[in-house]
Amino acid sequence: MPTDLESLRLIGWALLGAVMVALALCEGLTLGVALLLPLLLPLLGADERDSRRLIASIAPAGMGNLAWLVVMVAVLFAAWPTAYAVAMASLYGLLLPILLSLLLRPLALYFWDASEDARWQRHAKKILAGGGLVSAGLLGVLAGNLLKGIPFHLDSDMRILFLGDFAGLFNPFSLLAAAVCLTLLAMHGAVFLQLKAGDELLPQTKAVALRAGGAYLLSFAAAGLWITHLEGYHISSDILPNGASNPLAKFVKRGEGLWLDNYEHEPLLWSVPVLAFVAAIAALLLSKWDKAYFAMIASSLCVVMTVLTFGVSMFPFLLPSNISLNSSLTIWDSSASPMTLQSLVWTLAFALPLMLLCSRWAFSAATCAKRNAMAADE
Repeated sequence: MPTDLESLRLIGWALLGAVMVALALCEGLTLGVALLLPLLLPLLGADERDSRRLIASIAPAGMGNLAWLVVMVAVLFAAWPTAYAVAMASLYGLLLPILLSLLLRPLALYFWDASEDARWQRHAKKILAGGGLVSAGLLGVLAGNLLKGIPFHLDSDMRILFLGDFAGLFNPFSLLAAAVCLTLLAMHGAVFLQLKAGDELLPQTKAVALRAGGAYLLSFAAAGLWITHLEGYHISSDILPNGASNPLAKFVKRGEGLWLDNYEHEPLLWSVPVLAFVAAIAALLLSKWDKAYFAMIASSLCVVMTVLTFGVSMFPFLLPSNISLNSSLTIWDSSASPMTLQSLVWTLAFALPLMLLCSRWAFSAATCAKRNAMAADE
């Protein structure tokens, strides 16, 4: 295993990306299904029994998927403690409601399962749907602000100063990123339901998948065009991959279209956003042709490529600052010590495969729960 600091930083960044992809795939299904409960399905004629089947499809995996969020935060804290501290200090206005909305899910699932009272079950569905809408939307807002830049400053003593306000985080570009996130997860959840929810809901789930997928294609294309004119960030001084972690020891410039630098230096990277677009089109066509299994594969590929597009565009930046450019944090200048990074890599080498197996088991349990709910209704 490599022990030089540059390799450890790159491996740590790749592992963070892998955890983000797993979070988007697993938790994205839960959020996507939750979004559909009261917002779209009643408009398409789904009844109370159908809603119970939908909740049964995500209930067993609802809590387990949050483990990926915990791991992502832990990786950021262990590998890039400065970035973790800046994120907590600057973005708590977004992170706190995301966390609270996710923590309400176990309560909603408990009341849905434990109480036969129709009022409690209606409240449970509202909590699940509201939590899905808030979480997915704010995650998109968070991603949009990372691309746009966060108004923070690091002084010479490495004290963090956030110079923005909460309202400023809801800028037009971040709202467009939220639309991308919401439509992507809605499509992902609808395709999952087309595969798992049974023939009774096939027309509804297909209709939702087509609408959400079409909206995703439009919003993703609009975001891509916007990024070509959005001010990006670039390290203008020498990069020291094996240097000490000191964010203030570099110079950063900002200019229009700089987020496309990585694609210009490595043209093969253009395949990542192109595959996201192509996979979304394939998912829509396969869903329309009732090829739910292959549509699910295409939808998952679309989610993976969308997350990778975000990561590839920002590399090597973790948290760019639009107020104090040289305070921007990258994977090269805000990492932990080599010993900490090496320990993290070894830990994740054992933990990630185990978590993937557990997630696979959880969704298998979700399928069994859905069948039991269908049998109970009959």
